[in-house]
This record gives sequence, structure tokens and C-alpha cells, in this order.
Amino acid sequence: MAEKFERHRQPWKPEELQKLHTLAAKGKGLKEIAKALNRSEESTKDRAKADGIGIAKLR
Repeated sequence: MAEKFERHRQPWKPEELQKLHTLAAKGKGLKEIAKALNRSEESTKDRAKADGIGIAKLR
């Protein structure tokens, strides 16, 4: 079973957006960014796409 997120459909705060931009600029992967923001990978990916932020694809 997937992890359950308590913060379902919460609006993004300016601090979270700043952290998203910072972590993406540092070349962090989607999983790591989502965990740092305490958000789902899907939510993080969607927000990054909406803001035009590229997230590194770690292999």
C-alpha cells in the first residue's frame, strides 16, 4: 500500500514553492524533493511542471 498523505489537496505555500525551486536547482530527484516537502511525488511533479521547473531524472 502506498504511503498515506495527511495533507491531501492542500494549497502550496510560498515557502514550499521556494524550497521546490531551490531543491530542483540543486539537481535533486523527484522522490527526494517530495519527501523534503512532505508532499506526494505526483503533486510535486505537477506543481513543478506548472511552474516550468525541470526536475533531474536520477538513475
